[in-house]
Parts: sequence; structure tokens; C-alpha cells
Amino acid sequence: MLHRLPIDAVGLPGLAAIMLGFLLFFIALIAARRRVARAGTVPTSQSASITWLWIAVQGLGIAMVGFGPILVALDPMSAKAIVEGVVILALMLGAVGLFDASSRAMGKNWALVARTRSDHTLVQSGPFAWVRNPIYVALTLFMIAMAIAFGHTRNLIVAAPIYLLGTWMRVSNEERLLRKQFGAAYDDYAARVKRFVPGIF
Repeated sequence: MLHRLPIDAVGLPGLAAIMLGFLLFFIALIAARRRVARAGTVPTSQSASITWLWIAVQGLGIAMVGFGPILVALDPMSAKAIVEGVVILALMLGAVGLFDASSRAMGKNWALVARTRSDHTLVQSGPFAWVRNPIYVALTLFMIAMAIAFGHTRNLIVAAPIYLLGTWMRVSNEERLLRKQFGAAYDDYAARVKRFVPGIF
């Protein structure tokens, strides 16, 4: 189905911006893993291994945005190509910056799979003071940037619902664990801070 969706012509500035963004995101991811490793191993209080399924669903949604040919046909010096490159760079820098700030705020609590440590703390600082799931907001920016860079914005019609399903299920698992660990403290936090969009949703 995706291969039948029309693609948009793109330019080299946008492709350069997305490649730089990929590199910076990878560096931020490695840095987050190293911070957790430096904190040392502590017994897991509770975990939800089903999260791997929802990580795969999220990943499928993001991958579907990249599926299909890339038509590099814009003059790299044209206004459209330059604006496209600036937009993609802004989205990727936003995604990387938000992910890095969030993983730093989480520190030893950061993990791919939903779990809490025996010394887990309820993080409410940094981006978590504004939204409860800033890393998933960062991944959404990443996916949108990728769709624009590859000329696959129409792929979002199929990819976005799949990504959102994976995200919603991950959030549900994580919230269940946090409520079990922190009780009323998490309920108070959830009442004050929205999931994805400050003050709205």
C-alpha cells in the first residue's frame, strides 16, 4: 500500500539535515545508556516485558515513514530546498535536544523497557515538568522530520496510527508501573502534568 502513495521531490539540504539528526540522536542514545551503566546495577522493582512488543510497533510506524523511493529533484539552492532543510534540521534538533534533556533528567531511571528500580525516583524535573512523556514527543518530531526529508509525508496516513498505537500501549504499561510504585504521588503528578502537550493533552 505504501509504495502506491505519491512521493514529494526533496533536496540535498533536507537529506543532509536528517543524516546529521540521525547521527546526533544516535550519540544521545549511547550517552543515555552510558549514564545508566555508570549508575550501576540495582534490582528491578517491577517490569513489563510486553513493552518489547510495543517498542516494535512504534519502530514499525517510524520505519514505514522511510519506506519507498526518494526523489532527489529539488535544486539544492532553491528556496524550497533550503526551507525544507531548515525545517527538518529544527525538528531533528528539537527531537535530539528533548530526548537528551529527558534522559539526563531520568538518569539511572532511563530504560528502553518499562521497569522500575528498587531505588527508582519519580522524575518531575526538566522536560518532565511540562509533559509526562517527553521522549515520545521527541520520537514524534523525529518521525515527522523523516517523512519530510524523504518526501514521504503521505506515508504518515498509515504510519502515524501504528506509531501512536505502540506509544499509547507503552504509556499505559509505564503508568501502571509508576502508579504501583509511587501511588498518590504519581496521581498528583499526573493531575498536574499532561501526557504529551503542555496544558492540553
